[in-house]
Amino acid sequence: MNAFLDIAPDVREALAAGRPVVALESTIIAHGMAFPQNLETAWAVEAIVREGGAAPATIAILDGRLKVGLSATELERLATATGIAKASTRDIPYLVAAGGNGATTVAATMRIAAMAGIPVFVTGGIGGVHRGAATSFDISADLTELATTSVAVISAGAKSILDIGLTLETLETLSVPVVVYGADEFPAFYSRASGHKAPMRLDTAEAIAVLMQAKWRLGMAGGISIANPIPAAEEISAARIDAAIQAALAEMPGRGIAGKEATPFILARVNEITGGASLRANIALIKNNARLGAAVAVAYGRLQG
Repeated sequence: MNAFLDIAPDVREALAAGRPVVALESTIIAHGMAFPQNLETAWAVEAIVREGGAAPATIAILDGRLKVGLSATELERLATATGIAKASTRDIPYLVAAGGNGATTVAATMRIAAMAGIPVFVTGGIGGVHRGAATSFDISADLTELATTSVAVISAGAKSILDIGLTLETLETLSVPVVVYGADEFPAFYSRASGHKAPMRLDTAEAIAVLMQAKWRLGMAGGISIANPIPAAEEISAARIDAAIQAALAEMPGRGIAGKEATPFILARVNEITGGASLRANIALIKNNARLGAAVAVAYGRLQG
């Protein structure tokens, strides 16, 4: 185990015994939702993973330590504290050296999960190629991390604020397998449909686990993106959500918002514009992803056993 890791006792015991573990990110807690919904959602997602037969391991950086599995006190600290950095992979060494605090993005969570030996990670949505990237060059490190770090990432697809077509093209260029669970169309986070065909489709957790095993036993390093469409009863139409996103994007230049600040700002404004519907959908999809993630971790564990 890496010397900078602090692995919670229940997670350490599960890993040592070969039991399934599911990694969870912390950006959604510190930056994705307001208190108390953020803390309530974190507790609920961990409970769903446990009910599915796996140990949850929420990942963050606290006081310069890479935390794999958080206590109730640490979760509450993330949910209520100010000044928690949004930490991508590049920020990990800086926060460790400075003894700082960071809520980990998809990329950073993947890297720390891999350090701890956790092959399955559940999030809300992956980052990708931002709209207007041809001039801004704003492309998430989540994509390059997926190309290099051998963790299966279960999400509701790329965030709706992104250019989903270019995100899929980039993942293809990076040789990242993109699988849609139980559907023929790639999902768009709040919506089940994006207008883009699923690159690959698998219909069971067991089939996903077999893919994971095949990729890594072939010696092909890097992650797998597993897109799990939001439940139909919880989705927001693509037209409604896109109108809200366009309105939020139009406000950004006047507010001087760019880079890391863009996604939290857009998500918050979209929630305001939709009257809270986007937050409800966000909570529903992360819970749905946790159910699938636990099933995949259990199935993958059986293959390894």
